[in-house]
Amino acid sequence: MSAAEERVVGVDLDVEALMRLRLLFARSGAQRAAAAAPFGGLAQRRRGRGAETYDVRPWSDGDDIRNLDRNVTARTGAPHVRSFHDERERSVLFLVDFRAPMLFGTRRAFRSVAAAEAAVAAAWRVIEQRGRVGLCAIGADGARCFGWAAGARGLPPLIVALVEAHRAALSDNGEAAGPSLAAALEQMESVGGSSAVSLASALDFPGEAFDAIAARLARRRDLSVLLIADRFELAPAPGLYPFRTREEEGTLRIAQGAAPAPDQRPARLRRLGARALEVDAGLEAEAVARLLERFDMERFDGRSV
Repeated sequence: MSAAEERVVGVDLDVEALMRLRLLFARSGAQRAAAAAPFGGLAQRRRGRGAETYDVRPWSDGDDIRNLDRNVTARTGAPHVRSFHDERERSVLFLVDFRAPMLFGTRRAFRSVAAAEAAVAAAWRVIEQRGRVGLCAIGADGARCFGWAAGARGLPPLIVALVEAHRAALSDNGEAAGPSLAAALEQMESVGGSSAVSLASALDFPGEAFDAIAARLARRRDLSVLLIADRFELAPAPGLYPFRTREEEGTLRIAQGAAPAPDQRPARLRRLGARALEVDAGLEAEAVARLLERFDMERFDGRSV
């Protein structure tokens, strides 16, 4: 039996399916929006005063003393200031959660599959808008970065590595607990310089230090989270559901008409300085692409879609 015949749709990741997500960019009409969008295609906050020198001129009343150019001032004997171009983020580091809690689903796909699809679709969008993307995954052994792509030819090898990482996670059968999200984010803090960070996860087992690390990361870099949720979490059907975890087992009873508890995660992320997009793992790729387009085009103002 071939690998393709053994593949279970919704459980396994498919390289060809992830490659085809590139077509969603053209279908969504995002190319027209990209022409008017900032370089890199993402609406992100400007960081600092910029990296490229705009000009050097004599000091005048009202200038910021922090812009004083000591070298030119010493050489000319008169105070001079240096001004800079605005700095825009032009790259995004995508971090996909493949830990054991993500290997679960009741509708179209596992949460891990939906997380990979959303991240890769967003990565294709950045690539098509002349941006640069990094692709990483969190598994039982921690976070691993597969590399960077600055064009359409560079992304397929990263997609193949992502699929292999997901296959390894499935083979593990959830036996290894894996790191907390806090530990994984801390690993990624030094990766990609000032690149934006996009985490695709359900935020299971975030770790005690998650808030502190996420807030620190959001202060230095644009941080967004693709919040993956299974339909059972969003709208559970009434009934009795046996369950077993590493800590306990039993039966969960959901009464007729019971509503799930309000999701506090988006508000929590906003308080930390991150954006959040809630993604239903039961949605088809086309619907997720529309959500991603709206999410990207929104200004970085703390709202969620």
